[in-house]
Formats: sequence, structure tokens, C-alpha cells
Amino acid sequence: MPVTVVVGGQYGSEGKGKVAHYLARERDAAAVIRVGGPNSGHTSFAKDGSRQVLQQLPVAALLDDSVCLLGPGAYVDPEILLSEISRLNLGPERVCVDYRAFVVTDADKQAERDSGLGDRIGSTCSGTGAAVVRRIGRAADGDLAFGCEDLHPFVGDSVAFARRLLDRRRRVVVEGTQGFGLSLLHSPHYPYVTSRDTSAAAPVAEAGLSPLDVDEVAMVLRAFPIRVAGSSGPFDAEEIEWETIAQEAGLPKPPQELTSVTRRLRRVARFEPEIVIKAIRANRPSLLVLNHLDHVDGNCAGGTITEKAQRFIAGVENATGHGIDLVGFGPRPGDLVRPRQSAALETG
Repeated sequence: MPVTVVVGGQYGSEGKGKVAHYLARERDAAAVIRVGGPNSGHTSFAKDGSRQVLQQLPVAALLDDSVCLLGPGAYVDPEILLSEISRLNLGPERVCVDYRAFVVTDADKQAERDSGLGDRIGSTCSGTGAAVVRRIGRAADGDLAFGCEDLHPFVGDSVAFARRLLDRRRRVVVEGTQGFGLSLLHSPHYPYVTSRDTSAAAPVAEAGLSPLDVDEVAMVLRAFPIRVAGSSGPFDAEEIEWETIAQEAGLPKPPQELTSVTRRLRRVARFEPEIVIKAIRANRPSLLVLNHLDHVDGNCAGGTITEKAQRFIAGVENATGHGIDLVGFGPRPGDLVRPRQSAALETG
């Protein structure tokens, strides 16, 4: 069946939103499914050029005729979701929240703040983890989407909706959240992980789909992996400063990346083959994307792959044993190109 899954191969913020937007547009996706919770955001651009950070809605919200689905495995903060729906002027015909999705409450957020997770492992304290605990514990106060009055106009059966599309051979994109190195099950850096699995199999199950539906797994990397600020866990390679990246890439100023949700300065390190090799084993990607080549060489901005960038790509391929299929230079979906095609154009 025509299902594309987009996942991260490091510690999140690899540019999955941009890649999901690109693939949904290129594959003419009828729907994009988001699972996970508001503890992670993704960034892409609307048709009017405005930069949009989404914590709950999938990138279908930025396309003309693609439907946004939040699957049974989604954790929904009604205030955030409804704010995004209003900001993008979407109606119930464009958004379907599965009736089994779980609602994140103010009490969940307070529980995480009180637990000290923010200081201990760099949690966003969005309440997602506490909601997961309530759901697993089958608490009597468990909140499902069908019981939330504010969500009623948008609640439905997202699984049945997606299945009807697939039966008509329409493309569906499933957005994973965060990255393999933050997987509750597979990360080598427990307890510095998120509250759920982040490998490709997890969002498929949380969307209510079968593994047999998937014909494409896109795994996204970045040239320099990041973690959120504070005690968010170790890197496997040398941690460096954003100023070092700017100096080596010839950038006029350091990138100074902030996290989408908490707006904290990200920590950054040299490329780590080890975590990517583990992610490749678990996800078996059919499409591997490498973003932020402009952090390798500032002259790459605009889509030109310089000799320095080509060497970096070759180094990643040699170290991981997997070819790179797409490379990115900036935040927009149009900044993705095929590396060998681009290199051929440059060399003539």
C-alpha cells in the first residue's frame, strides 16, 4: 500500500517536517498522519512563505488538499491543537482527530514540572510523558478525545479514514517525531530518552496501519546532530560550539538554533556514525536524507554542492554504509535536491 513513513535518525530536529512536506507534495499525498504529542515541534513553510512551527498538526495543514489526521497513538493538547487549526484557518473537513487519541491535561503538565524531568533529562514538560503514564496505567481519569467537548467538531475515526484512502491507492504519509537516539526502547542513552518509541514501526502502529501498508521509509539526518539544552544526555562524538560551525563553514554568524517547543539553544556535536548505523538497522530506510549541508559549507546555500560538501557526503556514506538520496541546505522543502544530480550540474 502507498504509505510513506518519515523518521529521524539522531536526536530529533533533523528537519523531518520539511522532508514530510516535500514528500507529501511530491507524492500527492491525500493525508498526513501525526502521532506522538506536543513535546516536539516541526517547522515548514506555508504557500504564502510564512514560517510555521507545528506541535500537533501534521504538514498536511500547509498543503491545499491534504487532510490532517491525528491517530489513536496521538497525545493531544486541545489548546495547542485548536490554536494551530485557527491560525491556519482549517475546518473539520481538513482535520480528523481519532476518537481514541489521548488528551494531555494541565495536571499532566504540572506533574512533569513537579517531577524535575526538565532539569534531570531536559524534558519539555509538555505533559506528554505524564499522559502516557496515565494511559498505560489505565487510570479511571483517562481522557480520550471523544470525551473532550472542545474537540468534538474534529473527532472521528482516523484509521477508517486512512484505510478508505489506501483502498483507493491514495498516498498517505506518516510523520514520526523526535529521533531514533531518543527512543524509549532502542536508544543507547537511557534514561535520556522520550516517553515512547521513535523507530519507524512505532508511528505506523500508533496510526492504526499495518507494516504491510508501508512501501517507503524516509530517514532524516543532519550534518551536525543536536540535543536540547541542559542535561539532555550525551553525544557519541565531540560536542562543539555553534561558533565553531560558523568558522569552519564560512558563515557570517553562528546559526544559534533554538528548539521548536521550548525555544532553548540546542547543543551540537560532530556527525556520529554510531547512532546512525543503529538507526539504519532498526528502520531499514529506503530513502536517506541529509540536511544542513550549509552548516558544512556556507557556499552550499542555494543548492550548489561544493567539493567540501561532496567530501562530507562521501564520508557519511562510507561511515554508515548507506547512500544519501536527498540533501538539504535550508529550512524550505524546495531546498532538497538529489546529491549526485546537483554535483553533476556543478561540474558540468
